[in-house]
Amino acid sequence: MPEKPKGYAEKCMTAEQAVLRVRSGDRIVTGQGAGMPSVLLEALCKRDDLRKTEIFHVLTLGAAPYCAPEKQEVFRHNTIFAGASTRTAVQQGRADFTTSFFYQLPEWIRRNPFDVAMVQVSPPDRHGYCSLGVSVDYAQAAVATAGLVIAQVNKHMPRTLGDSFVHVDDIDCIVEYNEPLPELPGAKIGPVEEAIGRHCAELIRDGDTLQLGIGAIPDAVLLFLQDKKDLGIHSEMISDGVVSLIEKGVITCRKKTLDRGKCVVGFLIGSRKLYDFVDDNPFIEMRTIDYVNDPQVIARQDNMVSINSCLQVDLLGQVCSEAVGARQFSGVGGQVDFVRGAAMSRGGRSIIAMPSTAARGTLSRIVAQHGEGAIITTSRNDVDIVVTEYGAAHLRGKTNQQRAENLIAIAHPDFREELRRRWRALFE
Repeated sequence: MPEKPKGYAEKCMTAEQAVLRVRSGDRIVTGQGAGMPSVLLEALCKRDDLRKTEIFHVLTLGAAPYCAPEKQEVFRHNTIFAGASTRTAVQQGRADFTTSFFYQLPEWIRRNPFDVAMVQVSPPDRHGYCSLGVSVDYAQAAVATAGLVIAQVNKHMPRTLGDSFVHVDDIDCIVEYNEPLPELPGAKIGPVEEAIGRHCAELIRDGDTLQLGIGAIPDAVLLFLQDKKDLGIHSEMISDGVVSLIEKGVITCRKKTLDRGKCVVGFLIGSRKLYDFVDDNPFIEMRTIDYVNDPQVIARQDNMVSINSCLQVDLLGQVCSEAVGARQFSGVGGQVDFVRGAAMSRGGRSIIAMPSTAARGTLSRIVAQHGEGAIITTSRNDVDIVVTEYGAAHLRGKTNQQRAENLIAIAHPDFREELRRRWRALFE
């Protein structure tokens, strides 16, 4: 660490000391994903004297002790995206779910400032600027508007560039605590994911700009892009597979019409390889999510291709990506932001990709109708292309009958006849 800037030492304290400044009833916002300030949350959860204290964040990679049943009088979690460690609390009504498009979150935070922001940052440079590193997204708005800012300073946090910087003067409490960032192991790619990846890659042309999520399907898509040229990235997040294509010269961002020569991202989740690659790397431009995910910004990117996954699609093309029936499973994320932005992009395409079945092949993900109370994430008017391991169904500009035929053609063969029968019974 360079010489500590003026005023830094006076703000340093332990995590236990910092969280003592939180009061009952406070609304707390934290960084998300690999940027969550774990030492601060651990210290906060040791306090049992608080009551009705809200903790808001999006995705978490680790445990969420504030969601435990015995903590429900102390903490109330709120989110726009339920993850593995928070999903049960949301489904059981011990945590709150707020519906929101991801790109609108920073403005929502600015209009409803939190009492406390807890973030994780890199050590300051000689000018006093820390970097928010892997989680810029909504964290920048949180820091700018919160009444109290507590930062975990971690030497393992990469110093990313772009909208990442927070000055020491804007931090109230500094907790120096070094720990490796959470890493997400590579997803297991099987024959189904490989087939989906191959079909998606066939829809991608040289010079396209991509938005990719995380998991087996996005990783599989990247495997089949090795022979493409001059691809770009404008994505709410990236993971390790993107690094490999950058190093091989496949992703250059030279053909982008917006932010040319820059890989624009809102947050990062991956392995140490990714975190080391983005450290002080001018090719990686971290931007706030109200820029990255704004459909109007995305629309300015010619040949924008978004690739997202879902849980279920009906024969009219309505997509359910965030819930099982009425039970919240995840969230909207950036799916609709990018589907709509890509639709407005000159030469743009949006892809919804999924395996054709669930529950070890016993359930079709393509259904005649969604069940009662099902939550629709992406409307049939927005959906462009749906991909399974059996091919690609083009829906835009198609009649209802054509949509049904195209979707049945990429359903698992075991379910196609039943889908035809159900379609006839419902609509013919």
